[in-house]
Amino acid sequence: MRNLCKFTRRTLLAVVLLGNLACGRTKTAVPPVASPPPKVSSTTFQNPLLPSGPDPFVAQKDGYYYYLHTLNDRLAIWRTATMSGLGSAPSTVVWTPPANGAASGNLWAPELYFLDGKWYLYYTAGPTGTNLGLQRTWVLENANANPTVGTWTDKGRIFNPIEDFWAIDATVLEQNGNRYLLWSGHNGIDGVQRIYISRMANPWTLTGPRVELSRPQYAWENVGPPFVNEGPEIIKHDNKTFLVYSASFCGTDDYALGLLTASSTADPMLLSSWTKSTTPVFSQRPASRAYATGHNGFFKSKDGTEDWIIYHANSNPGEGCVEKRNPRMQKFAWNADGSPNFGVPVPINTDILKPSGE
Repeated sequence: MRNLCKFTRRTLLAVVLLGNLACGRTKTAVPPVASPPPKVSSTTFQNPLLPSGPDPFVAQKDGYYYYLHTLNDRLAIWRTATMSGLGSAPSTVVWTPPANGAASGNLWAPELYFLDGKWYLYYTAGPTGTNLGLQRTWVLENANANPTVGTWTDKGRIFNPIEDFWAIDATVLEQNGNRYLLWSGHNGIDGVQRIYISRMANPWTLTGPRVELSRPQYAWENVGPPFVNEGPEIIKHDNKTFLVYSASFCGTDDYALGLLTASSTADPMLLSSWTKSTTPVFSQRPASRAYATGHNGFFKSKDGTEDWIIYHANSNPGEGCVEKRNPRMQKFAWNADGSPNFGVPVPINTDILKPSGE
């Protein structure tokens, strides 16, 4: 997610290449001895994966990973054969919004899905400027097998016409032969962010009512204001469906992940199908330089044997909900009851074994 001040900033990444400057040497007739190149391990990588990357998301298809994150003024996709190689992977701007209109600015939290033989890109946007109360969810379509090429067609806004309120952070769930959209939104009465679900008639159209699945309830979800449940993500394991979401205001160090659990055959439109964890399942760890840990995605290792979480965090306390948030990834396991065990954030700038198969 973003924050209430995100619209005042645009992503500006300055990559400064520091060479071996002559001003640091004394004059001599003897050529200076060159420093040996740094050792690069073929089996490890380090977090963060990129200097900046709020709201990271990963899709997989045909041996490639497609990575996206919030850029505010455009949508871009990184295409890479290995997630550990994301830092050197090329990115392609696939959508630049119009200069004016209802989706011209504040582009957040893009997610990419291959549905019914085409790619669909879901993202949050509103008018350019400071009125974030107009943020809604939009859909793009691309029939090319490679989403970094081909033509993206604007399918417009995806929404419930009966309850058309603030709506961000859309994600897709497929269950029992049906398809559902989940998002973070308002109830039209207060500014509390809640997780909603609605059935999809097709990849760009909702049908039927929306149902609230979660709202800030426990103390660890109510660090703010604003008071927030957002960034829903789905992962399935054995006979269960898990909805992982981000809680508390992203501008605080207490931004953390919560969990809802349902049977993989349950009706996800029924609140009674879901059980909510009373404690966070992933949160800040100062010893790892991981603050405001949240808004995650999931992917499988190259050989399909491992489960990985990708998420954003700040490297220092008090850095807020802006572009200082950087993407990180780590392998996770499963508890005896089948629920995910994300462990604790792995320290930055330390070697981590690459995903299996890379």
